[in-house]
Amino acid sequence: MARVLVAGIGNIFRGDDGFGVEVVRRLADERLGEDVDVGDFGIRGVHLAFEMASGKYTKVILVDATSRGEPPGTLYAIEPDAADGDAGADAHSLTPAAVLAWVHRIGGDCGRVLLVGCEPASVDESIGLSPPVQSAVDGAVKMVRELVVEGA
Repeated sequence: MARVLVAGIGNIFRGDDGFGVEVVRRLADERLGEDVDVGDFGIRGVHLAFEMASGKYTKVILVDATSRGEPPGTLYAIEPDAADGDAGADAHSLTPAAVLAWVHRIGGDCGRVLLVGCEPASVDESIGLSPPVQSAVDGAVKMVRELVVEGA
């Protein structure tokens, strides 16, 4: 049976880097299906890598602030490439690609991986999302819902 993990990533003490955590906080109260796990992994990238490598998921949806040079609040749905990650990175600053590299390094297979990202305005030390990123949270929640059922 297909099982999906929706994982929020980010540091709530670094402004818009808390985007993924806020999105999964909203999703945690929704019924996305019996076969959908929603979790806040925050800055625990190694824990996320081991969860992804467990073999119980056919799809993983990572939610994170993702800088790609667009205006703040721009949403993305992309498939990250593990080849771009650094498996030796600091465990508290693992990017989605680095988490994938860790999964592969420990011999795991996490199925299809998607990233719902949002262009941050600032990831400086602060608490709370900037207005454009806060405004993008509802759209990200909708995007995650759609990706959960896509291909199910």
